[in-house]
Amino acid sequence: MADVNHHKHGTLRLVDKHGSHEVSSSQKVGRLQFFEITHRKKDGSPMISEAGEFMEKLKEKKAEYEAIASTDSSVNLENIDNRIITEVLGPESSQQYMPSGSQAQAEVQRLRDQIAQTQANTYDELQLQLQHMMQLF
Repeated sequence: MADVNHHKHGTLRLVDKHGSHEVSSSQKVGRLQFFEITHRKKDGSPMISEAGEFMEKLKEKKAEYEAIASTDSSVNLENIDNRIITEVLGPESSQQYMPSGSQAQAEVQRLRDQIAQTQANTYDELQLQLQHMMQLF
């Protein structure tokens, strides 16, 4: 995964294991490049093994399209990223990102419990600090 640094002069700097790459703010980062940036660790390895497999398939598919485009001038590579991602990863679905009702309820309850525990720990810690301060006076 690349570190992303924003500069005041409208340049996005992507720093990865291969060096740095600068993209002007008016230039779009393609979906394939974005996928690769967001699915790599700082050391350059994939976040999970499946991400590495997908990245390899995405590269192979892009190479196929580039080979076809080199011999067929009617092939337009400008917006090919979406087609490649859809072919390799399948069509996007909002359901991929949203937990189902019972999963969402369980997650909400887990987070509520975690918040309550954090608050209780904070309260206990503050009580101990107060007692310690009272002993000083």
